[in-house]
Amino acid sequence: MKIAILSRNPNLYSTKRLVEAGTQHGHEMVIIDHQKCVLIIEKGRPHIYYKGQEVTGVNAVIPRIGASVTFYGSAVVRQFEMMKIFTAVESQALVRSRDKLRSLQLLARAGIGMPKTAFAAEAKSIEKVIELVGGAPLVIKLLEGTQGIGVMLAETHKSAKSMIETFIDLEANVLVQEFVKEAGGADIRAFVVDGKIVGAMKRQGAPGEFRSNLHRGGTAEVIELSPEEKITAIKSAKKLGLAIAGVDMLQSSRGPLVMEVNSSPGLEGIEAATKQDIASKIIEYIERNEFAEF
Repeated sequence: MKIAILSRNPNLYSTKRLVEAGTQHGHEMVIIDHQKCVLIIEKGRPHIYYKGQEVTGVNAVIPRIGASVTFYGSAVVRQFEMMKIFTAVESQALVRSRDKLRSLQLLARAGIGMPKTAFAAEAKSIEKVIELVGGAPLVIKLLEGTQGIGVMLAETHKSAKSMIETFIDLEANVLVQEFVKEAGGADIRAFVVDGKIVGAMKRQGAPGEFRSNLHRGGTAEVIELSPEEKITAIKSAKKLGLAIAGVDMLQSSRGPLVMEVNSSPGLEGIEAATKQDIASKIIEYIERNEFAEF
């Protein structure tokens, strides 16, 4: 089988591990920079050109689309779908997961626990927003942020009001969320592949840091999920249509609270913490689904 990985950097750990795992399974692995693809849309024959050559012979695609290029990256994934090629992450699920507000709305409707969240577009609503999420301290998140960037802790009512006002004045969309103190600066990443948990880790923020992202100095260790945490992670991925997902949750007094569902979760942290070959789990998922109908 010829499997294409859509990745802008062949040297990334996740990209290299997927190439390694696919090769070990006997597949031909190719890396395609989705930003350099040219999409040809014509009657009866959608196709793609990459580096001046038409892309042919591909049986399956693994999208590794960065948040900053979601629009074009998802268009490339959609073009492969139009070409009747199996994609490990569907284009619509990718777009859905990247819209933080919409994804939280979908999860809330499905009855999945999450931190109380508010969204408003005018300054006169700020006092009510702060009140509705339980007051300060609270968390402010840019809708376009990733890897902890654009996530801020407002420790007082005054600072929360000032920060939210600033973002509204700049016409930047932000979510305002309750601060879950009992989480202690830690969260859980559950890695879901094809409806099953294939690995889970607990990430602890660096001293003085409320964000637990490994990119920001956090540490990780393997964890055994509770039955409720397993159900929450699997259900969250399913509700967003993601066969591959990293589900980030907080442990709280009222059960697991989902913060985000990542459609391109990194492999380095989860494989290091769990000592599991997660990359091979993704390849095996593709092997089971190569001939899926679109």
